[in-house]
Amino acid sequence: MKIGAVIVLFNPFLAEAQALVNKVSGQVDALCVIDNSPRPSELNLDRANLSYHHFSSNIGIAAAQNVGLSDLCLAKCDRALLLDQDSLVDEYFVKSLSDQLSSAQTDNKRVIAIGPRIVCSFSEKLVKPRVQKELFVHEDFVCVTQIISSGMLIDLHQLELTGFKDERLFIDGVDHEWCWRARRKNFDVAIANNLYMVHRLGDARSKFAGITYKVGSPIRLYYQFRNILILTRRDYVPLYWKIRNILVMPIRFFANTFLQNNKKERLIFMVRGIWDGLRMRDGSYNDNW
Repeated sequence: MKIGAVIVLFNPFLAEAQALVNKVSGQVDALCVIDNSPRPSELNLDRANLSYHHFSSNIGIAAAQNVGLSDLCLAKCDRALLLDQDSLVDEYFVKSLSDQLSSAQTDNKRVIAIGPRIVCSFSEKLVKPRVQKELFVHEDFVCVTQIISSGMLIDLHQLELTGFKDERLFIDGVDHEWCWRARRKNFDVAIANNLYMVHRLGDARSKFAGITYKVGSPIRLYYQFRNILILTRRDYVPLYWKIRNILVMPIRFFANTFLQNNKKERLIFMVRGIWDGLRMRDGSYNDNW
């Protein structure tokens, strides 16, 4: 069994990114680091099993992951682990997750990807989806509608059937869309019950009307609002996701317009995202504006 990993970087905290590279490189047969930062990240990447790609114009997380996945396919890897710079893993993470995928595929041969349970680095609590239901419960894993990309271990032998990540979305919704597309092809995605990974979701936290919500950079609002409007018109996207995100959009619009810093900048990005979403304009913000 040959396992590879893809780490995507964008203006990372260098110490954290270096620690992640050091931890992962010793656990995999091939490691591909994709750097979307304006300038190359100053990391020690001198390892025989590591390849590095730098895209100063930021090609987006979907395209970055596709570059890494393509590299790992060429390297004849059987499985690919996707990681963001905001994740923390231990020295046994890759083997444990791969063992969980093997176990899941023994019970359900249609499992194409598996991820860990996510612990939020802000709250230090287990992330529990409010709406998503577990579709199939097993002693060691549960099948779900979608999982996040960081920590996702993919069976590369099935990737040709599902396709690569959708580069038109650029960033937000890329992980979920791929899971929904895989399920449309009659594959399952799973979460390992007893494997955990600490991950930073968003840049900060705020509270409005008693609800704590993620706060990201202003430009992310463009992709979030636009991609909601794009994805709601795809028939394989779950109905609950469409309803929930459309209903929450006005609340998020209000909160980001009146309760956050950079109010004008956030407003502009949201309005442009809505405009492009309604017109089905995808790709990079810089290509559209």
